[in-house]
Amino acid sequence: MNYKIARNFALGIFPGLMLLTAPVSASTDSALTHISSQSINLGCFDWQQDGQFAYDCKASIFDAVSPADQSKIGDSFYYGEGVKQSYSEAAKWYRKAAVQGDAYGQFSIGYMYSKGEGIPHDTWLALKWLGKAADNKMAAAQYALADMYYYGDGVAIDYDLAIKWYKEAAEQNYSFAQYSLGFMYKKGIGLELDYEKAQTWLMKAADQDHPEAQASIAHMYMKGHGVAQDTKLAFNWFYKAAMQGHAGAQNNIAYMYRSGSGVEQDFQRAIMWYQNAARQGDATAQSNLGFMFHKGIGVEQNYASAIQWYRLASQQGEVSAQFNLGLVYMQADGNIRDLNKAVESFMAAASQGDAEAQYYVGTLYRNGWGVARNIEKALEWFRMAGESGNAKAKHEFDLLVASHPA
Repeated sequence: MNYKIARNFALGIFPGLMLLTAPVSASTDSALTHISSQSINLGCFDWQQDGQFAYDCKASIFDAVSPADQSKIGDSFYYGEGVKQSYSEAAKWYRKAAVQGDAYGQFSIGYMYSKGEGIPHDTWLALKWLGKAADNKMAAAQYALADMYYYGDGVAIDYDLAIKWYKEAAEQNYSFAQYSLGFMYKKGIGLELDYEKAQTWLMKAADQDHPEAQASIAHMYMKGHGVAQDTKLAFNWFYKAAMQGHAGAQNNIAYMYRSGSGVEQDFQRAIMWYQNAARQGDATAQSNLGFMFHKGIGVEQNYASAIQWYRLASQQGEVSAQFNLGLVYMQADGNIRDLNKAVESFMAAASQGDAEAQYYVGTLYRNGWGVARNIEKALEWFRMAGESGNAKAKHEFDLLVASHPA
């Protein structure tokens, strides 16, 4: 049996628990609204394919091909292997296998209904077919169902059902389900927080080279959550995940090389790992790499490169990058001075609640740098920063109030 879709579904999961599909409404096609689930015969594929609800099921619809072979033919059309790629033809063959009880066919047609690939998007039918595959002990389908209940994808969020299906798949040694179950124990989502059980399930997934599980275990050792704090073990687990291309782990490896935590300090290796993560679009790594160029740590100081990486991270909403970019433009580092851009960058960080950025926005309004001088707005930003614990802002607020009495 060809399990390509099941494998691709699993490999498509990117750090954390992810949706099978984007959030959608729980309603189905309007033509189905008057038909109860009890009145629909899932064994008849004609009405599903043609939309003819009065269709009588034909007796000889399966041809002289086994259900497993029908699923393989579906794979051929789905991936365009030896035939012209066609989702609609793939759905036809998967459905033929599915109605005869083939678990992979059931999973595949359920997946296609959830994505709307070659057939109308229909969450109800996706749940029905995935449920049949899950009942047939297919771990990928059990995992997919669990995700739908975890995220409320077309159904009400139900952590109990999510846990049930994650456990079913996890007990079949399905690493993605093991990670998800460990994640729920680690965060106390839907059940009592339990670091011991979290580590048990995460370790099962990590031993199967699940990068997110490896990174999660590393965090537990780094923070001492449920285990004795051990930065060397943390480094080892981050390294395993980083070598598989996990951007977050690569960023953490870079930090550990930069700070000498759990490993001998090495700025050049820190730069290398920051670059690996930054090139994958990791905003934190982009910000950190910008800082290394900004300050000349492990690399020749280069303000243009610093700005390049700060900008990329800023566009993703990374607060420290937005703040540092504002500093570069305000302080004229590298003879690059642009107060208008400084205002823009500080404002972006300040709007996300960064107290230091709020202090600088207040400073810009007080001095009229890059904006029209406005004491009222300066007071407003100094007040916000002061309430967040920024002592400099509180001092400036008091001075302005004293010098500009109401």
